[in-house]
Amino acid sequence: QVQLIESGGGLVQTGSSLRLSCAISDHTNDRWSMAWIRQAPGKERELVAAINWSGSRTVYGDFVEGRFIISRDNAKNTVDLQMNSLKPLDTAVYYCAAGRAPNGVAYTSVRLYDYWGQGTQVTVSS
Repeated sequence: QVQLIESGGGLVQTGSSLRLSCAISDHTNDRWSMAWIRQAPGKERELVAAINWSGSRTVYGDFVEGRFIISRDNAKNTVDLQMNSLKPLDTAVYYCAAGRAPNGVAYTSVRLYDYWGQGTQVTVSS
């Protein structure tokens, strides 16, 4: 069983930065692709960023445009998302998600993620 708990959301102004953190409780010996996925009101869930088990591979949604950085610390069981230059269009609930994957793989499809946190709200005002 895997539990994911997000923190770090909030209300910020355009151009601000936020750092989201995901604490992972993992009682398995599996390896995981980890991701941040967001959902805005009335829209489908979309991949923000994903990272493979070792942290050697990262992928980002096209809309990120170099503004966000995903990282993980397997010793601390955390995955973080540093978000810079935030825009109102970034307003959404952000979820941390885990999907079983071979070591080198970072899943880009949200359907491949098996476990999800409860989500944290990010609101960017104009």
